[in-house]
Amino acid sequence: MQHEDLVFVATCDLAGLVRGKAFPASDLDDRLRRGVGFTHSNLMMSAFGPIYATPFGTVGDLMLVPDPSVQVQVPFDDGPSERFYLGDLKTIDGAYWECCPRHFLRRALGALQAATGLTIRAAFEQEFVYTGVDDRPGSTYALDLMRRQSGFGEALMAAIRLAGATPDSFLPEYGPRQFEMTVKPAAALRAADDAVIMREMARAVAFRLGHRAILSPMLHPNGIGNGTHIHFSLCDLAGKPVTLDPAAPYGLAAIAGQFAAGVLHHLPALAAVTAPSVASYMRLRPDRWAPTWCNLGERDRGASLRVSPVFAPTGTDDAAAQFNLEYRVCDAAASPYMALGALVNAGLHGITHGVTLPPPSPRNFWDMSEDERTEAGVRRLPESLPVALDALAATAEAKDWFGGPFLDAYLMFKRSEIAAVSGLDEEAVCARYAEVY
Repeated sequence: MQHEDLVFVATCDLAGLVRGKAFPASDLDDRLRRGVGFTHSNLMMSAFGPIYATPFGTVGDLMLVPDPSVQVQVPFDDGPSERFYLGDLKTIDGAYWECCPRHFLRRALGALQAATGLTIRAAFEQEFVYTGVDDRPGSTYALDLMRRQSGFGEALMAAIRLAGATPDSFLPEYGPRQFEMTVKPAAALRAADDAVIMREMARAVAFRLGHRAILSPMLHPNGIGNGTHIHFSLCDLAGKPVTLDPAAPYGLAAIAGQFAAGVLHHLPALAAVTAPSVASYMRLRPDRWAPTWCNLGERDRGASLRVSPVFAPTGTDDAAAQFNLEYRVCDAAASPYMALGALVNAGLHGITHGVTLPPPSPRNFWDMSEDERTEAGVRRLPESLPVALDALAATAEAKDWFGGPFLDAYLMFKRSEIAAVSGLDEEAVCARYAEVY
């Protein structure tokens, strides 16, 4: 039997899924210019497959164009290679489409650079459940679980490296059969590309071993969630870190503090983009090592925005290079481009409007009553996707971030997803998402 060598070109869409088309590898030179055909309503394909609603109808054509800097080619011994490009959605005359998720991040970074002369470095952590191991009591962070994953982690780290990202760590995590993978920081657009690659390599390696890597936010309503944590720092255009000021509150330089304040200010709306599934809000509940308040915490994994530690710095430059903030209200139902783009837009609003952080409280946040937290100006995170979407729709700045048509399309997309699982109990909702992610 003869086989044609195929190349897939993809976008990570509004559902956080990697979708696109394949073409013969012999056509690559032409496809790097023209891409493959795409329709506007393809962006409205739901997490579960069908297009439930679309503002675009059946009219119009786009191009999904590979970015030659994001080529993935990872060979496997027992089958075809993983061969794909990540790319951009463009109009037929070659302009970026206003609703392209990848360009959403690119536009946010351009606005940040134009306003401040700064950019972002970032890295994503991804938690997931690997079905190729049995659950045993006491496996949390255990060498036993590391041993029993039988080379999956080693193959995953090798695949991530071959795919063009730089692996950082692989570990048994807190939940049953749960692991975490991380990659090294990169410039923001590349960091989002790396997050997509990391997820797809986990799925690819697990598939070839006859198992699954399940990245869904919650597999069971009362279980342990899978989060996506975004570490980020501000740098100048030469790559010099500018986030750290050891003498300032929280260690944040003034402009970094304003960026963080903007994120906190817009957190209810951000949640609609970064925790964008119905199941996401089962993770964001008390006592689940996940955020529940719109707060900043120093080395506090219960905070929505965490000031990360600096480990054994060798000097001032090393401390500045390590220092970063961690955004924890995110999961794999979110496109990394959308999540990081929304984060940048919110932070830029904090800078341009001079938003400031409240002074550090002398009291531990978790020792305060709910009333005391509220009196201190700290709000609860949205407790459901509909509430988060309402917050996004009510945020005047969001129309500038997205553009009116894109914001309306996103709100329609997510509200149709809510309708698709309405009437299901929480266990059934989790099962529906676990089939997909």
